Amino acid sequence: MRSFKAIINFIAGIAFFTTGSSMLCAAQASNTSPPPAYYVAEFEVTDAIAIQPYRENVEATLKPYGGHFIVRGGNTLSLEGNAPVRRMVIIKFESLEKAKAWYNSPAYTELRQIRLKSANADVYIIDGSAEKAE
Repeated sequence: MRSFKAIINFIAGIAFFTTGSSMLCAAQASNTSPPPAYYVAEFEVTDAIAIQPYRENVEATLKPYGGHFIVRGGNTLSLEGNAPVRRMVIIKFESLEKAKAWYNSPAYTELRQIRLKSANADVYIIDGSAEKAE
């Protein structure tokens, strides 16, 4: 009888530990937000006058998707290898889904046509590292 109680207590302890571990893992997982995404563009303006409407209006298209500029031109200091020759732009979004939604939005699609006609560019989106919520 005594060994039966010991076995029951042992099983209950395992069940308690497993449940507690699962709850801890779930709590940690819920504290992790989706990884941010970064829109990166390297571009060279070919028509400074034609690009003006794009420059003046692109920032407003970011707002509904939570995007904001991290880099918008500026000087580049090469530490190793060759620095990009073209202008660099980096825009941070809360997630890949929001970055893609912005890029495909009607407002940005319209502006993108201006950029395509007045600049040569390489454009891509990069997943960032997951950030822990505080």
